Amino acid sequence: MFVNVEFLYVHSNISYIGEGDFLKKDIRVNPDLDSLGALGDTVTAFRDPEYNELGVILSCGASLSWNEGGKVAKFYCSFLSNLSMDITALGTKGNFRVHDFVIPFNEKVGPFYAVANSRWAELSIGCIPEPSELKITTDLPQEALMVQEFAQLVKGIRNGEAKPEKKWPILSRKTQVVVDAVITSIKNSFEPVEVVY
Repeated sequence: MFVNVEFLYVHSNISYIGEGDFLKKDIRVNPDLDSLGALGDTVTAFRDPEYNELGVILSCGASLSWNEGGKVAKFYCSFLSNLSMDITALGTKGNFRVHDFVIPFNEKVGPFYAVANSRWAELSIGCIPEPSELKITTDLPQEALMVQEFAQLVKGIRNGEAKPEKKWPILSRKTQVVVDAVITSIKNSFEPVEVVY
């Protein structure tokens, strides 16, 4: 469906209400345990992030931009707003939307909406084609699939059939660099921070 699509804009968010003692006792709001707060569950920071009394971020967002092609990505992370895990990616010839991209609402199916080559319908009374809902089914929850993949990787290394994958350390490092850049932007009065991998 997305042949030759160049994505230009991505917006994502993850948020949920930290109920009960969460905002006082959870590991993610203790600066001695996970000082990244809401940002860690998941560049120029958006103004007015919210903190707890210990200085841990409870709600913030950021905008990332690339010098080439005008590409932009924005995200928002919060412990103070209703449960939401949305991502929308807009491209030159298509776009898609996922409403549960972090943790599936239903562990048996992962739905998303996609459309390519959209345009106004006759007399501008709608759009064609309409976005399609696509569903990916699975017999196992994502956590079980993750453990299964990890076990297969370890087995391959033990048997001498494979070497450690570089994919996950690279993705983890890139994520950490972006998170660190957001925190630096906040600390530097929301100035842009160059991300270097």
